[in-house]
Amino acid sequence: MARQEIDFSELLDAAQLREECEAIVGNGSGKILEIRAALLPVLRRASNEGREKARLLLDRDGSGLNCAERISWVQDLLICVIYETVAKHLYRSAAPFVTVTAVGGYGRGTLAPGSDIDLLFLLPSKNTEEMRRAVEFLLYVLWDLGFKVGHATRTVEECIALSKQDMTIRTAILETRYLCGEQGLADELQKRFDQEIVSSSGPDFIAAKLAERDQRHQKAGDTRYLVEPNVKEGKGGLRDIQTLFWITKYHYRVREPAELVKLGVLSRQEWRLFQKAEDFLWAVRCQMHFLTGKAEERLSFDIQREIAESLGYRNRQTLSAVERFMKHYFLVTKDVGDLTRILCAALEEEQAKPAPGITGVITRFRRRVRKIPGSADFVEDQGRIALADPEVFKRDPAGIIRLFHVADLHGLEYHPDALKAIARSLHLINDALREDAEANRVFLSILTSRLEPALTLRRMNEAGVLGRFIPEFGKIVAMMQFSMYHHYTVDEHLIRAIEGLSHIDKGLFADEHPLANKLMPHIEEREALYVAVLLHDVAKGRQEDHSVAGARVARKLCPRFGLKPKQTELVAWLIEQHLAMSMVAQTRDLHDRKTITDFAEIVQSLDRLKMLLILTICDIRAVGPGVWNGWKGQLLRTLYYETELLLSGGFSEVSRKERARDAEEALAHALSGWSAEDAKTYSQLHYQPYLLAVALDDQVRHAQFIRQSDSAGHPLSTMVRTDSFRAITEITVLAPDHPRLLSIIAGACAAAGANIADAQIYTTSDGRALDTILINREFQDDEDELRRAANVGRMIEDVLSGKKRLPEVIATRAKSKKRNKTFTVHPSVTISNTLSNKFTVIEVEGLDRTGLLADMTVVLADLSLDIHSARITTFGEKVIDTFYVTDLVGQKVTNENRQGTIVQRLRQVLSEQEDELRRGMPSGIIAPDPAAVARDNGPRKSRADA
Repeated sequence: MARQEIDFSELLDAAQLREECEAIVGNGSGKILEIRAALLPVLRRASNEGREKARLLLDRDGSGLNCAERISWVQDLLICVIYETVAKHLYRSAAPFVTVTAVGGYGRGTLAPGSDIDLLFLLPSKNTEEMRRAVEFLLYVLWDLGFKVGHATRTVEECIALSKQDMTIRTAILETRYLCGEQGLADELQKRFDQEIVSSSGPDFIAAKLAERDQRHQKAGDTRYLVEPNVKEGKGGLRDIQTLFWITKYHYRVREPAELVKLGVLSRQEWRLFQKAEDFLWAVRCQMHFLTGKAEERLSFDIQREIAESLGYRNRQTLSAVERFMKHYFLVTKDVGDLTRILCAALEEEQAKPAPGITGVITRFRRRVRKIPGSADFVEDQGRIALADPEVFKRDPAGIIRLFHVADLHGLEYHPDALKAIARSLHLINDALREDAEANRVFLSILTSRLEPALTLRRMNEAGVLGRFIPEFGKIVAMMQFSMYHHYTVDEHLIRAIEGLSHIDKGLFADEHPLANKLMPHIEEREALYVAVLLHDVAKGRQEDHSVAGARVARKLCPRFGLKPKQTELVAWLIEQHLAMSMVAQTRDLHDRKTITDFAEIVQSLDRLKMLLILTICDIRAVGPGVWNGWKGQLLRTLYYETELLLSGGFSEVSRKERARDAEEALAHALSGWSAEDAKTYSQLHYQPYLLAVALDDQVRHAQFIRQSDSAGHPLSTMVRTDSFRAITEITVLAPDHPRLLSIIAGACAAAGANIADAQIYTTSDGRALDTILINREFQDDEDELRRAANVGRMIEDVLSGKKRLPEVIATRAKSKKRNKTFTVHPSVTISNTLSNKFTVIEVEGLDRTGLLADMTVVLADLSLDIHSARITTFGEKVIDTFYVTDLVGQKVTNENRQGTIVQRLRQVLSEQEDELRRGMPSGIIAPDPAAVARDNGPRKSRADA
């Protein structure tokens, strides 16, 4: 994006605009309101033409700064023309004494298409009402043109007084730029501001601006690697560049950042980096404003693709255009961070120069550096690690790695001088250093530190060290994945995963992760686990499966880190299987014994199982805020305990029939307080699948629920309860059995805005359905959540009883929810008869939308399939739903033609294509084919017989 000399005349004909405005005022009636109305069309046309020309030129030359300066020039012209009209024709005696200045971002001569126009009107100390009316006229015209104008009208004396009290006003005046009117007032303000404010308050201003920056970063997520970053306010964004300029302008008294090269603050290369970063960020921001037609500062998913295209990015083999654009964006924000550190180092060096007399003695005493025990290369300077002398890294490049280790051991922050020295020594990290045994030993100590390994790794990454020391890691630095599921870039995700592991290691997650907290102290291969967590996604962005490629990378890197062959193979296995436990837990029926035996065959040992559980927890937690919840924790614990039992030889060899009989007797015993007739009736209601899968406490609760419903004469009832630890709310539905029951329940939940996570479906011996639907919890407070769940339960009852029509309530919900057009998920339907001994497993993958589950379950009912359980999993915009089904006589679906029909019909639902059988039917209902109707009307074998 090359910067070129700007020819502003190609934007607008300034002389012609002035002539048109002069003609309007000269031929007018002289009434102010009529003149204002007559000027508006001319000025609006000029503004639109100038901005549109700026947009076309941005597409042509790609320079964001040029675009911002062009829009600023157009705005300057409009304001000056309006002012000239006021001064010559409307308020001749007052307007010439008024000064119009631009402040803030506009004061720098840059303006984004949707930015506010910040103006400061200066009045002489003896001002008149007529002067204020002149200012009002100018403001009203700007407002009528649709501009958002931030403004203040003050005397020079008021500006100076307020600058002493308010840091925001001080910053605004720092950027004052004369536009039109009485120039003497602007010159006076600049002179007095420099003498009375800037000269005596440098350290205070710098401290305030840096504190303000830190607070802004905290609010924006305190990372530059959010995949939907704020271009203006986010870490490494335009506001950070502006903060750098404010600080340098204040401290070094320069008008342009280029002067910092002459002062030796920045090298020529660093200054070019500064220019490139600012130009790129302005290009992104201007394109965002043009595209959205408003001051949009968040680079959200729905505009990233179009911005990438408008900036000229194209797809490559391994990365799409949008991913290449976002990687460039994150690398630029990292450059801004590097420049900030270099500048802070220079400022600190300036302020550290000794003052004369007793003050200088005290200052030197306070700033005295201290030796760090066991380290001759580094010293402590006010709680920060610094170099003992400038030649440390040249003498021993391994010192670059060691510096971070020493800082971690002693809990030290990093002196800006040290970080600047690292930035200028990155070329020393070469193949020789990467293969150096001592450097790798120190790095492994950093990674497995019991102190703050994630913080240290993040500092290494920000300094550019981590990606150079591990080139494979360097390839995924600033790499984003274009999906709603991933909140961070890949490198930030990996570092956050290490942070999660460190917290588990310290016992900090005892409440959230009781099992992992209990297992971690007994992990023998702790080093291997840390390496696996750091590298589990290191092969993202490659054409092949990143798990397989990652295992290959691990086999190369682990020996370099000093791991033994057995440890290397363990790390490679963990990386290759790092998604297995999560996918099985979230998409498979954990009550199906085949699920457990298949997973145990993958894991093969208890040690692997423990480590894979902890890796899985760290991986999910590091995806982003809110991705981990108690329900996922419960699924993982269930899979762990069931697999542990099988691996340790404790899986029951007693037949299912015997275990079911024992479970029925246990239920009867638990109901012994009831009448003998009731205890017998309600303990014999259930078939084998229910008795073997449902816990005794829940069986008792269900028996009480069914008895209460029978006593009240309610054939249709719902019961709700919530569990804050599992982050799940359970809705139990008792209703006459019906092949479409689950589809109706799913539709009712969709209409009520409830996300189904799991469904367990059972039939009682008297022909009723007892279905348990688990929905994701929304409220922290139990009372609020129970009220919400009761509303969902009522919706289910209303739809089942016919009080509400399902197509209408789903249509209402879908209309209020914005459709996701940003992402593409290719529909996929797979059918397997090997994942379960008793059921056909149908796995469906596609783009999530309101009512999707209801539509799919209707199709399965149309196809005469009986759903025994369903597992619903959402990964951002993508949904993976798994159904365990049989035909209506309880057998697996083995006929290939029938399987093909199932796949075709479900793909039509996922693609939202019209189904031939839907034609002429109301929305939300799929008409079954004649054969299905015939089968449904025939004798139906109960699901309980399966």
